[in-house]
Amino acid sequence: MDRLGFIGVGRMGGPMARRLLADGYALTVYDTSEAAVQALVEAGATAAGSIAEVAAVAETVLVSLPTPAIVEAVALGPNGIAASGGKVKNFVDLSTTGPRVAASIAEGLAKKGIAAVDCPVSGGINGAVKGTLAVMVACDRHLFQRLQPVVENFGKVFFIGEKPGMGQTMKLINNLLSAAGMAIACEGVVMGAKAGLDPATMIDVINAGSGMNTATRDKFPKSILPRTFDFGFAMGLMYKDVKLCLEEADALGVPMWVANSVRELWAVANTRLGPDADFTAVIKCVEQWADVEVKPTR
Repeated sequence: MDRLGFIGVGRMGGPMARRLLADGYALTVYDTSEAAVQALVEAGATAAGSIAEVAAVAETVLVSLPTPAIVEAVALGPNGIAASGGKVKNFVDLSTTGPRVAASIAEGLAKKGIAAVDCPVSGGINGAVKGTLAVMVACDRHLFQRLQPVVENFGKVFFIGEKPGMGQTMKLINNLLSAAGMAIACEGVVMGAKAGLDPATMIDVINAGSGMNTATRDKFPKSILPRTFDFGFAMGLMYKDVKLCLEEADALGVPMWVANSVRELWAVANTRLGPDADFTAVIKCVEQWADVEVKPTR
């Protein structure tokens, strides 16, 4: 395959770009962070000074960006991919935007002869580094087969369907379940701590039983029990994903009784702790309400 482009090489995009370089792809990168770009240049990438410069040299451009608005601007804005012309023919969006935004971007890009590949990923920074992400792809099946060797660098690839937005719907459902698991695990462990149980023992028991989820398996041992709150995913991004999922459920007419309560907790945590806080810090809100701190005694 010809040279690839990569826009947005921060916490998630940077490790994914590195995996492409390690697999031998020629890569041109752009980010608003000069430091992020320079780190990849030192690994063998070529720096671009603008989105247009990426589009000029790469037939396939991958993007990993934090919000739907930024993805839309990069794809369809006055200085974006669609307006830049150049060599670009495929736009692979690894971000989480929601299905309606994905469909709108696909429609806008199609007018310029550019194919949109709806390709969100799940698994966090650690998964991006190790190449163990879940990669959810929605696009024309023939295009999927052509791009599959590229995205396989990021992890396990799933073809979700041909309709733009189908990958986004899958990603939002996944992240809702993750957010719900974190929320209920925090409430349960805080309850136990208030009753005098040792939090570390609780996590060991839960992980050996039927209550285990990814929060108790990964987030509690690595970031909550040590009180480091450094798992690597922002509070604001988790709240955004839950909010997007509930908006899509509402548009589909699907009742989400439990999920609405989950959204309320993340909304409060996002306001109180700030969108830049690590999402594992959500437990601090539950602790404050219960007047207890989850801290191991052994």
